[in-house]
Amino acid sequence: MILEERIKNYADVVAKIGINVQEGQEIVIRSSIEVRDYTLILSESCYQAGAAKVSIEWMDQKSQKQLLTYASEETISDVPQWFSDRYEDAAARKSGFISVISDDPDGLAGIDSRKLKAAMTSRSKALRNYMKIIMNNENPWCVTAASSVAWAKKLFPELEDEEAYLKLWDLILNACRVDGDGLANWEEHIKVLDEKARFLNDSQFEKVHITSENGTDLYLGLPNNHIWQSAGSIASKTGQRFVANIPTEEVFTLPNKDVAEGIVYNTKPLNYGGVLINGFWLKFEGGKIVDFGAEKGKEVLENLLNTDEGSRRVGELALVPFHSPISNTNILFLETLFDENASCHLALGKAYPTCLVNGENMTEEELKAAGANDSLIHVDFMIGDASTKVTAITKNGEEVAIFRDGNWI
Repeated sequence: MILEERIKNYADVVAKIGINVQEGQEIVIRSSIEVRDYTLILSESCYQAGAAKVSIEWMDQKSQKQLLTYASEETISDVPQWFSDRYEDAAARKSGFISVISDDPDGLAGIDSRKLKAAMTSRSKALRNYMKIIMNNENPWCVTAASSVAWAKKLFPELEDEEAYLKLWDLILNACRVDGDGLANWEEHIKVLDEKARFLNDSQFEKVHITSENGTDLYLGLPNNHIWQSAGSIASKTGQRFVANIPTEEVFTLPNKDVAEGIVYNTKPLNYGGVLINGFWLKFEGGKIVDFGAEKGKEVLENLLNTDEGSRRVGELALVPFHSPISNTNILFLETLFDENASCHLALGKAYPTCLVNGENMTEEELKAAGANDSLIHVDFMIGDASTKVTAITKNGEEVAIFRDGNWI
């Protein structure tokens, strides 16, 4: 199959499985000008699936870097009201939201960390209501990716631009299961992940113990009535099923924000706001990070952890087998969407309310009382490798092996 056909299949999977576009629905796509051609193919797939209107918000990492370099911290922190209003208005219209990732993973390296923190914090505050809508699964949403020269050259600096670009496209398309009947591939994949989630939900374990040969030794509590989610979710405003990440290999839930003890080491770099953080560790006591270190990006990590009170607590635990289409490439994508789906991971910050029974209908106070973490951020980082063990602990203290040697038992 030629590349153009594979890319069209991919766009159809995002439109029909990722968002599951409904007849007459409006779609919002956030994408870089670097991948304009693919974004227009994706837009056309949405129209062909029945979309009434597709709005594209174009982004440009290079102009963003100029802003962060030359503008004052005060200017960077001033987010106009219309920025928030347009997303909330689109959500009220029952729109679906697609984000296309393609930027240089280290494209904002060298930026003043205070300015970077100001930009990300002010944007998070401006979009707080919108993110609540998204994390409650009120509207369908999907995060996906496209190859760009800037990203590809970061992964394959030894190759010429075109060769690197095409190699990254091939890796993306293989990981996203689009060859052959892409729609059927995804229906089968969703079934497999659903079976894992069903077992964990029926078990209602009280804790998990995660260890790896790199020194990770962490206990995480699980709240009562927690829910393990898999690939398919239901948008409450429209009733449509959607898949929030393409690709995805994870089954995830929210830990009890007050029950985390031990230490965890990252196994893949974290791309945070265009800056790579690597060689880091986090020590937990009483659910909270009390100490940390990093070989690269420590100042950015410190700013992340100091975003607010909830940024030092865990909002998500995701189980991902070491052997998967992404992990088996032996490629470090330097992009969380792919690297988190090659490795068990945690997220610092806000928990998904939908990972609690009736959580989407709870107040912030009720969520907090139930054990769900709250924060302006939700940042995934990778902790799994070929040696990872995950042992679940029942309310009676019985231990049940879930992962051994990085994979499901």
